[in-house]
Amino acid sequence: MNETDAGTRTGADVDGAPAPVRFDTKIAVVLRDDLETWQRLNVTAFLVSGLGAVAPEVIGEPYADADGTAYLPMFRQPVLVFQATKEHLTVAHGRAVSRALPTAVFTSDLFGTGNDRDNRAAVRAVGAARLDLVGMAVYGPRNAVDKVLKGARMHP
Repeated sequence: MNETDAGTRTGADVDGAPAPVRFDTKIAVVLRDDLETWQRLNVTAFLVSGLGAVAPEVIGEPYADADGTAYLPMFRQPVLVFQATKEHLTVAHGRAVSRALPTAVFTSDLFGTGNDRDNRAAVRAVGAARLDLVGMAVYGPRNAVDKVLKGARMHP
C-alpha cells in the first residue's frame, strides 16, 4: 500500500482492482433532529465552511473538466451527516470539547442574525453548557470522532 494523502491509503486488492480508500480521520456534522429541511441544509453548509481554514489537509486539489474549465477544490474525504436529539447533541458537544477536537457550533440564535459579527456575538453571549445547539461539526481521528458521535444516527 502507498500513502496518497494524509490519512488515506490506497493499493490493489488480490484481483488488481483499486482497494477502497479508508481515511484515518473523519469529518462529521450532527444536526438536531427537529430542524426544518432548509435549516438542515443551511446549518450543514455553515458548520463545514471553516474546516479548511484550520485543517488545510482536508482540502483536495482543484478540479477541472475535460474542456479545461477550472473548479474549486473540495474536501478530499466524505462529510458524514448525523442527527440527534437536543440532549444528545449537548452530550456530543461536551465530548468533542473535552477531547479538544476541532469543532464548529451553530446555535438557534444564529437563525436570527444576518452576518458573521452578530453570529460570533450570539455564541459568545452564552456559556458552553447553556448553548442551544442545533448543529455541530467535528473533525479528527476517526476513532475519537466515533466516540463523540456515539448514539447519533446517520441522517436519512
